[in-house]
Amino acid sequence: MNNKTVLITGASSGIGLHFSHKFAQAGHDVVLVARSKDKLQALATELEGEYNVKAHVVPADLAKAGASKSLYEEVTAKGIGVDILINNAGFGLFGEFEQTELQKEVDMIQVNVTALTELSKYFGKDMVKRKTGQILNVASTAAFQPGPLMAVYYATKAYVLSLSEALANEWGEHGVSVMALCPGATKTGFSDAAELEQSKLFQSGVMSVEDVVDEAFKSMMEKKKVVIVPGMKNRLLAGSIRFMPRKMVTNIVRKVQERI
Repeated sequence: MNNKTVLITGASSGIGLHFSHKFAQAGHDVVLVARSKDKLQALATELEGEYNVKAHVVPADLAKAGASKSLYEEVTAKGIGVDILINNAGFGLFGEFEQTELQKEVDMIQVNVTALTELSKYFGKDMVKRKTGQILNVASTAAFQPGPLMAVYYATKAYVLSLSEALANEWGEHGVSVMALCPGATKTGFSDAAELEQSKLFQSGVMSVEDVVDEAFKSMMEKKKVVIVPGMKNRLLAGSIRFMPRKMVTNIVRKVQERI
């Protein structure tokens, strides 16, 4: 792959942070997007110094309506053409639906679903016009089944997976590849924010963020997969769900989500 410009949302931590390093290490310029300007500035300085690439900083709070459009307009106004879009920003929330805070779930839908859709539309249309480009939407193994105790989060990731597969079909003939990354439990700040550290799921073992990003990056370069599920254990679990009754699947998810 020749030198590209890669826009990464949620770039300041976790999977987004490691994608930032991975693409910069491969010689690609990056557009770093997250809420914290200070963290992004520090990351940009590090990437430019270590890898001799250009790192653009664009702070944005994607939980706010209109933020995606403003982000697109700012990037476009700077004359930056985005070749690869990594829609990584997202968060979860643990708890029984009647007890969780509605505003947090509305914000989650805004970030996980609405912003991702808007950014895919804005930058994807440009890619279709140029007949080239890549979009990687970070979903989750949560996308393959309902998720009691994280009902809204699981639902948002099912949307991400469905949208990605549909766009891959629509845009493939235009030279634009769209992929969904579906990691399982991964050691990032996500589990802390979602209050999942004490769940059976996270206590049973997690992948490192480095392994998740390495596998995703390799798949992106090969452009052979639309749905990327890192880790053999995760692939086996995701595949087996198809052969199980939905009620049984939902009950199993409930048990592994429960705290120890």
